[in-house]
Amino acid sequence: MKARTKLWFTEDGKTVMGAGRAELLRAIDEERSLLKACKKLGISYKHAWNMLKKMNEALDEPAIITVRGGKNQGTFLTDVGRKLLAEYETGKQLINETIKDETAWENVSFKLSARNQLPGKVLEVEKNGLVCKITIEMDPSTMTSVVTKEAAEKLDIKPGDRIYAVIKSTEVMVAKATSEKNK
Repeated sequence: MKARTKLWFTEDGKTVMGAGRAELLRAIDEERSLLKACKKLGISYKHAWNMLKKMNEALDEPAIITVRGGKNQGTFLTDVGRKLLAEYETGKQLINETIKDETAWENVSFKLSARNQLPGKVLEVEKNGLVCKITIEMDPSTMTSVVTKEAAEKLDIKPGDRIYAVIKSTEVMVAKATSEKNK
């Protein structure tokens, strides 16, 4: 059995972006033409136009613009469209990495297969290249965990944060409860 998810963005209850709309924006960006994007995706022009219309209605500014006539004609993503697509791709990648990561937290309450979960307080965060050294106070002693810089940044770990050192086999991982106020 495999876990699967879908990602979509909404605004005031209206869907702004999902997989289909992301795929359409990507194709428009590559082809610089709505008609060519439709042919590439095998969808009707009317269906694509309705998707874009609904997307633009949910946004403050349009995601695409169409330039008619002349040498520079075509359909193009606006800055809003590019940002929306980039945020969607980032969110999708993060979700996929989390699902595929066998050591990822099973749920928000930190239900883990690792038995050794030690609460502590971050004393120091030392970033050096691709790694980050985190010094954790655990009365009556301290410990140091080395994690990737990316992991430390995703968890937004900083001195004073309450975290959990999760020890499994020969690794020491770090977890930070996002719902709990840092004490």
